[in-house]
Amino acid sequence: MLSAAHPAHLALIAVVIVIGMLHLIVSGSRRPRDRPTRIGAHLARLLGVLLSIALLAATIWLRPFPADPAPAPVAGVAVDEGDGTITLAPADGSTTTGLVFWPGARVDLSAYIPLLERVAAEGRTVVIVEEPLQLPMLAPEAHRRIMADHPEVTSWAVGGHSLGGVVASAAAEDADVDALVLWASYPAGSLADRDGLSVTSISGTRDGLSTPEDIAASRAELPASARFIVIDGAVHAHFGDYGAQPGDGTASITRDEAQEQIVRATDEALDAVG
Repeated sequence: MLSAAHPAHLALIAVVIVIGMLHLIVSGSRRPRDRPTRIGAHLARLLGVLLSIALLAATIWLRPFPADPAPAPVAGVAVDEGDGTITLAPADGSTTTGLVFWPGARVDLSAYIPLLERVAAEGRTVVIVEEPLQLPMLAPEAHRRIMADHPEVTSWAVGGHSLGGVVASAAAEDADVDALVLWASYPAGSLADRDGLSVTSISGTRDGLSTPEDIAASRAELPASARFIVIDGAVHAHFGDYGAQPGDGTASITRDEAQEQIVRATDEALDAVG
């Protein structure tokens, strides 16, 4: 849904409209008199058309996968939509363990609320990052502000889905981060020598985007103590509630079955740090 998009996406749409209107106005006002000028004017029009098409294509491509209709909220979990984040936490405020979570690229962040509410229900603060244009790499340091905003949390994990997990792995280099949770993802660089970092990688055998081969190759980039939880029959889109995703594999288990295992593995990963 367009209404679910980050304001940056709406701004990009506005830019496309303005450029298109300016191109029409300028093209209609030009009346070149000689041949060289006409050639230059035609080239300028062509470049304007190509730029408009490129921006329009980018706008369409960046439109996020919309979240499925939300199920009933999880009892005992407060949901707070703040400045650039969605925070899920126990309603009684008793929490000392936190998770900063980056959504996958081009996915409405609301698609992760149903799974992460269940994680928060176990007594944790979970903060979902709202990324400009739904691109995680545009919010690489969001965890620092979030961690500063929650002094009650003494143990922090970072994590994310797909490209969000890649960004989270870079954040895991910070000494204040105790754990990394990868959902169908792998690290941006080597964390093999990162002391004191607990790492859990959760993936599916039918994932067509972060393939089993990709996950296996990431072992060398993670600490020797990293845990790899592989969900038989799960696909990339099982890690959120946003429907099917182009290029993904074919699941052999249901979404509910996969998500039960994803939440359980995430709970276990966070139990290890707080």
